[in-house]
Amino acid sequence: MPYDDSPPPTRRTRPLFAAAALTALCLTAAGCGGGPGADQAGAASPGPGGSGASATAATPPPAPTGDRPEPSASLAEPLPRGPLTGRTVVIDPGHNPRNREHTREINAKVDIGTGRKECDTTGTATNDGYAEARFTLDVSHRLRALLEAQGARVRLTHDDDRPFGPCIDERARIGNEAKADAVVSVHADGSGVGNRGFHVILPARVKGGGADTTKIVESSADLGARIAGHFVRTTGSAPSNYIGGNSGLDTRSDLGGLNLSTVPKVFVECGNMRDPKDATLLTSASWRQKAAQGLADGIASYLEG
Repeated sequence: MPYDDSPPPTRRTRPLFAAAALTALCLTAAGCGGGPGADQAGAASPGPGGSGASATAATPPPAPTGDRPEPSASLAEPLPRGPLTGRTVVIDPGHNPRNREHTREINAKVDIGTGRKECDTTGTATNDGYAEARFTLDVSHRLRALLEAQGARVRLTHDDDRPFGPCIDERARIGNEAKADAVVSVHADGSGVGNRGFHVILPARVKGGGADTTKIVESSADLGARIAGHFVRTTGSAPSNYIGGNSGLDTRSDLGGLNLSTVPKVFVECGNMRDPKDATLLTSASWRQKAAQGLADGIASYLEG
């Protein structure tokens, strides 16, 4: 099954006169260099994980069209004013395309508040090799563009700009330090054939051992329920038929990204990459745009509500 790597919609661009001026300046100053993209497919390993640490030391290889990271908002026009102006959203693209090249680092244990767990995993993949880590980055880019168009300040925990990770504890810390109004971790599941649909993972009520979710349980549940409702309407996908009792909502206490969060946060498993029917959706650029829209609508509903 070939997968569709069409690029996400173009984000805000500079006015034409600014681009022309920049071109003239480059020619005068003997030329300007272009910025690198990045991507490599990750390997299969079921289940939602968190992810690793450390800064990238080398320029990553160019990404295939459709997975190339978009320019930072700081390089584009100022954010438009909109209903989400003044709000901060952190998007957490699950895993990292190059985690598979750093097994020692991602297998190192980190504290998740209720014990210790691997820094990250490689994530899963479709039977044809479309990696979850590529899927999560693509949807995250689309989601960022939609939220910024409404005035939100958006930060990604990573943008394929580091060799692995970040680890699950660092992912939580990024959202906490940003004082995010909402954090959404984007994933796709790796369950058995016939298991279909999306589900949203909510933080359990955990207190002790370095974790305390008591202040975010209710707000995270509200965020998750709104995302689930809008995801159904926008994508046409049904809630999971194998997790969450067909409600599309699940609660877990074993995910460090949730346990260590001090701000409202949920994980979204957008579908099951190992089921052929779900895989057909997940590998479609047009469906990924719908998924991003459903996530954006749910987040906006929560922040405006």
